[in-house]
Amino acid sequence: MLAKQNTEVAIKALSVRGDFIMDMIAGKKKIEYRTWKTNYRGPILMCSTAKKVAGAAPGYAICVVNLKSIQYFPLEGFYHWNIELANVIKPIHVKGQLKLFNVDDNLIEPISMKEFESEVRPLIYTPRRKKN
Repeated sequence: MLAKQNTEVAIKALSVRGDFIMDMIAGKKKIEYRTWKTNYRGPILMCSTAKKVAGAAPGYAICVVNLKSIQYFPLEGFYHWNIELANVIKPIHVKGQLKLFNVDDNLIEPISMKEFESEVRPLIYTPRRKKN
C-alpha cells in the first residue's frame, strides 16, 4: 500500500490588529513594525486578531501582502517590514498565533474589491453607542 502524499501547501501568516490590516488594504500602511525579524520574504496572509477594533473584521484573514524587505532601526528598537498589498481574499476564519505561522494555501481565494466590500462588510465590528 502506498503512503498518501501530503499535498497541502502552506502560506505564511501573521496576526495583526484588524484596523492595521484595513489600512494595508487602503494603501495607507506600507510598513509593519515588529521587534523581531525573519529571513522569509514573499506572500504573507494577514490575519486580524480576535480583539474587537472598530472598522475591522476580528478573527478573519482578509488579504495577502508581499514582504519585500526588512530593515532594523536601532534608535526605535523595531524592525520595519516593508510590505505591499498583493490581493484581497474571500474572508476566512483563522485563529491567530505568535510569530509567523502556516495556513493551508488551498483556503486562499483572491476576489475583486467589489466582492471584498460585500464579503467583509457584514464582518466589520461596529461598537454600540452607550446609552446615557
